[in-house]
Amino acid sequence: QSHHGRIPHTLTGCLTPRSMSILSATTRRSLLTFRHMSGTNARTMATIQEAVAKRVPEWRADIKDLRAKHGDKVLCEVTVDQAIGGMRGIKGMITETSLLDAEEGIRFRGYSIPECQKLLPCAPGGEEPLPEGLFWLLLTGEIPTEEEVKGLSAEFAKRAAIPAHAEEMICNFPKEMHPMTQFCSAVLALQTESSFAKAYMAGNVPKTEYWTYVMEDSLDLIAKLPAVAAMIYRNKFKEGKLIAADPSLDWGANYAHMCGYDDPAFVELMRLYLTIHTDHEGGNASAHATHLVGSTLSDPYLSFCGGMTALAGPLHGLANQEVLRWLIKFKEDLGDKEVTKDSIREACWATLNSGNVIPGFGHAVLRKTDPRYMCQREFALKHMPDDEMFKLVSTLYEVVPDVLNQTGKVKNPWPNVDAHSGVLLQYYGFTEAEYYTVLFGVSRAMGVLASLVVDRILGLPLERPKSLTTEWIRNNFEK
Repeated sequence: QSHHGRIPHTLTGCLTPRSMSILSATTRRSLLTFRHMSGTNARTMATIQEAVAKRVPEWRADIKDLRAKHGDKVLCEVTVDQAIGGMRGIKGMITETSLLDAEEGIRFRGYSIPECQKLLPCAPGGEEPLPEGLFWLLLTGEIPTEEEVKGLSAEFAKRAAIPAHAEEMICNFPKEMHPMTQFCSAVLALQTESSFAKAYMAGNVPKTEYWTYVMEDSLDLIAKLPAVAAMIYRNKFKEGKLIAADPSLDWGANYAHMCGYDDPAFVELMRLYLTIHTDHEGGNASAHATHLVGSTLSDPYLSFCGGMTALAGPLHGLANQEVLRWLIKFKEDLGDKEVTKDSIREACWATLNSGNVIPGFGHAVLRKTDPRYMCQREFALKHMPDDEMFKLVSTLYEVVPDVLNQTGKVKNPWPNVDAHSGVLLQYYGFTEAEYYTVLFGVSRAMGVLASLVVDRILGLPLERPKSLTTEWIRNNFEK
């Protein structure tokens, strides 16, 4: 950066997320902004299909070169503890859309969450990034222009219609059926629309073109999910009074509208929520399950459903619901006690000493506060600083890490994304915690389906790791 504060044009062409990581934060922000502005002016608006097609030869050449040069290199050693303990830390799969760093959190195609908030297009008058922009980034590796994001929003609106048989099925689900069960079932009902399944059964598509059909399915499915999810919400919690889509709205705003929420601040929260929950590299249960099922050449509908059944588990996507329930009970147990650091500390130790855990803290990979938590905290500080539940969450943020460190048993005592989202939704009247995982699933579609398209572009094979028996392990090491 020159002393005039301007960025030499020759620098912007050779920047990568990796090279920018060594620059100061101020310089990096300036470089990113300048490059984005330059690209916006110079680049002809493309459809997302055209933008991806342009990258295909490059990506295929790159992975071919990578295997030729480094195919026999060792990524990691695997211990018996890792094999038994959920394969934690084993480096054994490729996911191009995002990478999770233990110290700084998730990077989407090399960009941190704060960088994405700064660079990705927002809605007119809004401040939070549009989820469509992040989907473009995940799928193409490039920051989109405002016009490209508008075009993608319009593309989703054109594809959003739900077939009659699926709508009828959703409307006839029993009210007691869990929203995630309804969501997974509805996705399977949409599978009748799969372009990939039809093309594969016809038998006339070369492997090099699989990705085009997978991408068509992915765009169709993502476009339909807000209407599907809103229909489930209105049927279960709002007496079946459905709200028609508004095709003039962006993807996240339309979802909020169909659920019955048009408060501009809530719509901004929805955009933020849907953006930050999209992707968290490939090893988490929902992303891995989608990748695994997709590696069999099941179409995106079947693959995504596999991921969603994983997301429905209490140890994965149901965690946000569990955290909110815990917070409400925690506040009730405090009774008339004022929410202070001392009263919270005392209650936390009582929770731990009773054999229970404090949900919403810790992460399998992260070793610092989840940046997804931090951007939600910043939203709360701006829009709801005096809310009692936010004050509780904020005090927990100050107290719990020290309590957990004192136990000597926790590698990461810091809050994760689930520690905050429920409180934000509750503030705006979206109180049906049982539904929250569906929100998560709608967002996660963007990440796992973008990754599925890339899987087919790269020609990644059927996933088939080797399993062992405990007897084999004993025989091998106790000779």
